[in-house]
Amino acid sequence: MSEPDTNPAATSFPAPTISLPLGLEVLRTYSGALVCLEILFGSLVWILVASSNVPVPLLQGWVMFVSVTAFFLSSAYLTLLITGLAERINTDWNFLDVFYHFLALLFYFAAFVLEAATTAANGGAHLKPMANGTVLCITYPRGNIFTVLNDRQYSINVAATIFAFVVTLCYGCSMVMGFKRWRV
Repeated sequence: MSEPDTNPAATSFPAPTISLPLGLEVLRTYSGALVCLEILFGSLVWILVASSNVPVPLLQGWVMFVSVTAFFLSSAYLTLLITGLAERINTDWNFLDVFYHFLALLFYFAAFVLEAATTAANGGAHLKPMANGTVLCITYPRGNIFTVLNDRQYSINVAATIFAFVVTLCYGCSMVMGFKRWRV
């Protein structure tokens, strides 16, 4: 009696490689917690930059693009892990985890630098309302980029810069932990 023929499609693809637990158990790992922090702090960057009325669209447009894109991609990644759909997709999830977090780290570092440049470009400008309704602007330009931010915009941009740095650190830690999982 001969052995039954195996389906070539079933044998040509390797099983998915994932070392993170699936379901809600992923939230109990450091990697799952970091992805949650990436989503939380990334959304804060997005909200803060948008609430500052984007005074420098050329620089802050990249910050908005990176924060919104990373927010949705990290949310989709976490959803795949929580729902267990990652197990059904035959790919090396450990490599994709490292690759995604490396790209997100690079993009978020650039976004952090641009947001910090926007905030620092205020250059000591002070807006002082006068009694007759006009505004007196005292400026001290220090570089090629010069912005005039009111106190509210400046404070919001400082907070956005801090959170962009925190998100950059979270993506860096996720990349290092993913690299360790990938290499084991």
